[in-house]
Amino acid sequence: MNDDQLGAVFAALADPTRRAIAERLCEGEASVTELAEPFDVTLPAILKHLRVLEDAKVLEHRKAGRVRYCRLVAGAFDEAEQWLAYYRRFWTQRLARLH
Repeated sequence: MNDDQLGAVFAALADPTRRAIAERLCEGEASVTELAEPFDVTLPAILKHLRVLEDAKVLEHRKAGRVRYCRLVAGAFDEAEQWLAYYRRFWTQRLARLH
């Protein structure tokens, strides 16, 4: 994952609606209708959120007839987790030196 891709993942997850969608997809695949259900926004707004997540390669979709199903991409957060782990170790070491 390059810096642009890492930035896209963090930008996609910066929005609480998109984070909630990603959290729901941790439970498994869901239709767009199922994903939109808990939110008080229009379906086009949900589709825009899904597009941001898809552009960031966080989710992918498939169609079955007229129904569009979304699922998380396996390993989508691996690079972000590695980046966070590096800085977690860095700051833990720095703060330990203050003691």
